[in-house]
Amino acid sequence: MRSIRRIGYVALLLGFAQVVFGAIVRITGSGLGCGDHWPDCYGSFTPAHDSPTLLVEISHRYGAAALSIAIVALVAAAWMKRNEPGVGGRGGALRPAALALALVLVAAVFGAITVKMELNPLVVVTHLAIAMSLLAVIVVGVVRTGGFGSHSIPARYQRTLRSGRAAVALTFLALVFGALTANTPGSAAACQGFPLCRVISVHGAPLIIQVTHRIIALLLLGHLIGVVIGVRKRAETRAVRIAATTALGIVVTQILVAAAMVELHLPAGLRSLHQALGTGLWITVVALTALASGRAAMSEIERIVYESPSRGEFATPEGVST
Repeated sequence: MRSIRRIGYVALLLGFAQVVFGAIVRITGSGLGCGDHWPDCYGSFTPAHDSPTLLVEISHRYGAAALSIAIVALVAAAWMKRNEPGVGGRGGALRPAALALALVLVAAVFGAITVKMELNPLVVVTHLAIAMSLLAVIVVGVVRTGGFGSHSIPARYQRTLRSGRAAVALTFLALVFGALTANTPGSAAACQGFPLCRVISVHGAPLIIQVTHRIIALLLLGHLIGVVIGVRKRAETRAVRIAATTALGIVVTQILVAAAMVELHLPAGLRSLHQALGTGLWITVVALTALASGRAAMSEIERIVYESPSRGEFATPEGVST
């Protein structure tokens, strides 16, 4: 189980880096750095050209290959231990690992379509949605192997689970509309000023997309404030409280970065940071929801420890002598 968890963490780190680097590809205008060639770059996987856009795009493809290898390793490790508790069957780590493999293949296909269709905004947004789904599946797999402190969850937290699902839905919508804002011509600069539009440079769909993105972000902020208050009031496990507080901290930072980005007329560095924070927020709210579901596998000794009325609040199975 520990080896599967470690590989899952590696895959998650690579997936996070790949999504963030994908934003860098877009921001630097490197999406067609290899022309319409895919998966090679002008007929080679090690092209001799050294243009900046080509180097950025080919590096992104190398990252996709590394992520694919990590997920194949994750599936192989889970398959070899499929008979162990918490790996095979419903609620085990094997199913999300297999789904991650399917999603990484779909993401690769959409990557090719994105290039062939010369960065069509809807295709780009769909590609991002698939990438986010892939990250979510990896997070669930990590949680099911005891990652993110899931072994400290004695049971399902039903109210937090419902709140977490709502946070996941709002975050996903925020990410999709953020991607539409970034990829729809005129949308990023349609509403100048924060939080209100002091100047509206473009009307119609571009303006609607950006304003909708802002409204969803503010709704998410209010929702996460309520989640943090709720988990603290109910004195839920430390791992859940940390996940909720981290999600709130990220969304506050994200809004501040967005405000600076708009006021400073969309500098590339802040746009990249905005994407990175959004991806980190997505991982965190998915982890919060997975933790609240209480599905991590426990050994019989661990379960006895957690059900003991004399257990301290921060006791962990690893600290118990048997």
